[in-house]
Amino acid sequence: MIERYTNPEMGVVWTEDNKFRKWLDVEITVCEAWAKLGKIPAPALKRIKTQAGFDVKRIEEIERVVKHDIIAFLSSVAEKVGEDSRFIHLGLTSYDIVDTSLSLLIRESLEKIRKRLIELKKILKKEALKHKKTICMGRTHGVHAEPVTFGFKVLVWFEEIKRHIVRVEHAIDVISVGRISGSVGTYIHLDPRVEVHALKKLGLKPAPVSTQVLQRDRHAEVMSVLAIIASTLEKFAVEIRHLQRSEVFELEEPFTKGQKGSSSMPHKKNPVRCERISGLARLVRGNLHVALENIPLWHERDISHSSAERVIFPDSFILADFMLTETIDIIKNWRVHPENMKRNIQATRGLIFSQSVLLAMTRKGIVRDEAYHLVQKNSLKAWNENLDFKELVLADSDIRKTLPPKEIEECFSLKPYLEKIDYIFERVLGHES
Repeated sequence: MIERYTNPEMGVVWTEDNKFRKWLDVEITVCEAWAKLGKIPAPALKRIKTQAGFDVKRIEEIERVVKHDIIAFLSSVAEKVGEDSRFIHLGLTSYDIVDTSLSLLIRESLEKIRKRLIELKKILKKEALKHKKTICMGRTHGVHAEPVTFGFKVLVWFEEIKRHIVRVEHAIDVISVGRISGSVGTYIHLDPRVEVHALKKLGLKPAPVSTQVLQRDRHAEVMSVLAIIASTLEKFAVEIRHLQRSEVFELEEPFTKGQKGSSSMPHKKNPVRCERISGLARLVRGNLHVALENIPLWHERDISHSSAERVIFPDSFILADFMLTETIDIIKNWRVHPENMKRNIQATRGLIFSQSVLLAMTRKGIVRDEAYHLVQKNSLKAWNENLDFKELVLADSDIRKTLPPKEIEECFSLKPYLEKIDYIFERVLGHES
């Protein structure tokens, strides 16, 4: 799964090599802190920084015997450092390294997600402005409601992505913490100044208090942000899928040269990329459930969260990044069909103007329930007998007692549906660069 959907940039973050590199960075910054406090001789620190390294295959070989990843890692590092390795991991527990490094990996991944969201936001803004006055059918419950514009629909998406950028920035702050506080978080074999110095160099803040691990509400919050983003991308995908239906055909995801839609039906152009996004969103949301289950651990820590996190974080970040990349490409290259949007507006033969007729009557002093009854009566007749709604209204003597033909005609104009679009765009984009 991971390999199939890996974007090279995000995939690299979650490689074993990068994980061990982060572990080594944490170990070395701790050594520097100890040296600053006079606990590690300066020449030893210099040799550690010069010689420290690791070999992934060697770590795997050792781990098969010791059944402990940090010990295997430290053994591999020790083989390269030699005698001075006795100063490495001084006073630490495994999760001083693992959790601090995990924060670095998550932060690095969130920064990449943030960049993708900013790119998507720019594309959505461009498409919203391009189709600001491209009138189309608004639908509630999947049924024709009243006209909107396609740009308005995209503007709603734009505003949602803006909120996601804020969520990601907050998640970066939430996870930008580490802990170098020993076996149960009480610094029994450490000087708290080691934590302060090491984490400052790594660009992290010390957790004000922790057990042997950072508390997993932080990680669950990060995962919830990814799950919400994935759900938004599925929301976009579902809308595109609906608009690509043969009966609607207002929009299409890109269909590239040489692409095939069906093994049996050559005419098919299926929204397969959007359907893929819908499927992958379910995985990311499922991983959020696992992250929530990881919050309650036994006492100062058990290891039940560890195995799950080795799956859910790489998978979720790689999938979210893939989904964002796909969404960006789909929107950049989709095909919009304004002529079909106009056709669909006319499909219900004027029924979409029922509220305009209703309100015109109430403005003339007709009680709302009475006006509603008259308009609905003609609406249902138009629905059931496939008749033109405007013609029925014009022929209804009860309605014409209130509304002359000219005012009825005005109720069936599309112009009013565009009047507030500029206001909405200004409210959303007024402060956008």
